[in-house]
Amino acid sequence: MAAQTTQADTFTALSDCFTADLAALIGDEPPHDVAPNTFIDLVERVRDVLASSSMGNWQDAGEDLDSAVTYLTDALTDPGADRPVLLARARIHLRDGIETAS
Repeated sequence: MAAQTTQADTFTALSDCFTADLAALIGDEPPHDVAPNTFIDLVERVRDVLASSSMGNWQDAGEDLDSAVTYLTDALTDPGADRPVLLARARIHLRDGIETAS
């Protein structure tokens, strides 16, 4: 049970840290629901907007966010995954994607 709590806490921490910045990139209000699936949906929406841009740095940011989505999804759905490692990698790609797009 402690592992599930830690995973939820880590998703909450990622969401708390990155949601406002991600939403701002696409001109949205941050979602109030901090459920992991809601956070992943936000990252996917931002990824899609940035990846479809003609601006090179936004396309690069979209690639970072695509990697983040993969790591977040795997951490959430793969029971055999090393969740701390996947979530740490997601955090790196989230941070890099936001910095590149800003």
